[in-house]
Amino acid sequence: MTDFLLELRSEEIPARMQDKAREDLARLFTAELDKAGLKAAELVTYATPRRLTLIARDLPEQTEALREELKGPPVDAPQPAIDGFLKKAQIEFTGCEVRDVKGRATLFAVIDKPGRATADVLTEAIPAIVRAFPWPKSMRWGEASLSTESLRWVRPLQGIVALLGEQIVECEVAGVKSGAATVGHRFHHPGVITIGSAADYVEKLRACHVIVDQHERRATIAVGAKLAANKAGLTLVEDEGLLIENAGLTEWPVPLLGRFDEAFLDVPPEVIQLTARVNQKYFVCTNAEGKLANAFICTANIDAADGGDKIVEGNQKVLAARLSDARFFYETDLKTRLDDLRPKLEKIVFHEKLGTVADKVDRVAKLARWLVEQQIVTPAKAGVSRDGTAQEPQKTPASAGVTELADLAERAARLCKADLVTGMVGEFPELQGLMGGYYAAAQGEDPAVAAAIRDHYKPVGQGDEVPTSPVTVAVSLADKLDTISAFFAVGLPPSGSKDPFALRRAALGVLALMTTNNLRFDLANLMQLATMWLRYSRHDLTGFSAQTRDFFADRLKVQQREAGVRHDLIDAVFALGGEDDLVRLLARVHALQAFMATEDGANLLAGYKRAANILKKEGGVPEGAGANASPEPAEAALISALDAAEPKAAAAVEAEDFEGAMAALATLRAPIDAFFEDVTVNDADKDKRAARLALLARMRDAVHRVADFGKIEG
Repeated sequence: MTDFLLELRSEEIPARMQDKAREDLARLFTAELDKAGLKAAELVTYATPRRLTLIARDLPEQTEALREELKGPPVDAPQPAIDGFLKKAQIEFTGCEVRDVKGRATLFAVIDKPGRATADVLTEAIPAIVRAFPWPKSMRWGEASLSTESLRWVRPLQGIVALLGEQIVECEVAGVKSGAATVGHRFHHPGVITIGSAADYVEKLRACHVIVDQHERRATIAVGAKLAANKAGLTLVEDEGLLIENAGLTEWPVPLLGRFDEAFLDVPPEVIQLTARVNQKYFVCTNAEGKLANAFICTANIDAADGGDKIVEGNQKVLAARLSDARFFYETDLKTRLDDLRPKLEKIVFHEKLGTVADKVDRVAKLARWLVEQQIVTPAKAGVSRDGTAQEPQKTPASAGVTELADLAERAARLCKADLVTGMVGEFPELQGLMGGYYAAAQGEDPAVAAAIRDHYKPVGQGDEVPTSPVTVAVSLADKLDTISAFFAVGLPPSGSKDPFALRRAALGVLALMTTNNLRFDLANLMQLATMWLRYSRHDLTGFSAQTRDFFADRLKVQQREAGVRHDLIDAVFALGGEDDLVRLLARVHALQAFMATEDGANLLAGYKRAANILKKEGGVPEGAGANASPEPAEAALISALDAAEPKAAAAVEAEDFEGAMAALATLRAPIDAFFEDVTVNDADKDKRAARLALLARMRDAVHRVADFGKIEG
């Protein structure tokens, strides 16, 4: 058994592509080994900005001999078919075996493949892997790039190290020949170094200032950045994405702390952090009060002789220039009121079928106001989940008038997109909403309005903060409902894996707002109403309600799966139909899940399915079936139990006491068990048989008051 080392060295590989490239290298290499019947005990992959490496452990020195059989056409088949088979199998007719297949003499080619040296397999595999590599972006280079047949790679390929044990695996790709030579760190050790085998690869490069293990570089940066911040009495703002990016930009990372002018702290902290992060790949720090400090951590790719002073000085100058730009945008934006920016939204197309952003803002404002006026969103409801647990203190008092709250919601909605035309959001689109909130607060808008502008995009995804302030809830809900209803109304719903307008994410946001804030409304009617303000009288809304209901049902299953709720129980409740209040539906599902986890629930489900199967087998209840005049004791007990349980379950459902409804149904468990134990449904007496089938149907219908048990698995 021998280890194999493959290093593909090139010019700078973008950090964002390195992890995927390691996965692709392992996948392609495994596929090439599979073709030859080889398998490595372990694959290890590394990526740095300049090299992509794979080490395969314990490869056999040669493949096993194989015998392959190919079935051909019958002996009396047309000659072209026989010739094609012989060509494919690379065999003469006389070399074929003739076997009987279903009474017809048929040709077979038996091909013996002797074992091959693993080195030969790898010689063929390496060029195939390089040429098949799926880089998201690639290029051609040099004179060969004049031909479209030349190699495409992420950046110009410079070297290939291919060693099986200590032997070089000979191959050539785009004029680059394999060997045992590579290079060390670009500045510390730019000369050629010779690798002996996979065993000394990592340590030889480390000696030349290259840490090939990306996880080790990430750990080095994480620890070094924390130490640098702590040494200055600060706390590092950790950022996993930035950590991975910095590790992907360096082969010998050295975190360094720098400072910027305190005067820049007048700019919103999010702007400073984004400027440092996006433009310069810097970490930021907070002071003892938890506020952003005038400090940053950059990652050098060199162990500088002066301790990094010159590097820090250069980075400070670059960051100062960036922050000056950011402050210019911020101060310029503050000079124009959000109100005065709104006309510019009329020039931005939201979608060709749905008008401009100004049109959308108008629709959202009307819908947000309507949600408050209909008291779907109120201070008393917002922020209070169904179990009554307050999510956060409400700044808007519960006594606030509906008109006052509606005015605030409409005002926030009309201003919520105005920051899209500011200089700051033009430079940093990630800050939309947030900057609007800052500008609104600076211009004296009501704090609830400013907060709603800032947070109306939330929740952006699963796990994101869900707004609970009533003004924010109204605007956020209206914005998402308008987006979903509008795209469905013009015939652009998500399809398969395609969701270009992020409607699924918007639906999850709607569901999170509803469940967190216990918002009760008929979803289908509200979706229909949201289309009322669209200028699209030409659009056909046939099937709109059913389509959007199914869409939300699917999203509800996704959301509740994360919360541990069984999808079949959601189906069981949805199957009853007519339930468009998703808060009530979820309460019913949760009660059903708790009930199905009990012994009573499991046994009742078994009894229900037995009854349903009998009814299905017998074709349902015979027409004209009446009551059994002389019921047997178990039959009478079931009738009595149903007489008692049915009204209790119905009343409990009406009162939304779904636990009570389950408890009422649980009383049917023993009678239905006894019925199946003691009573023969398929009695010789037709009247008795019909009466007993009707009794089973009655039991089934009673259960259906809570959920369609036929949809429940198990």
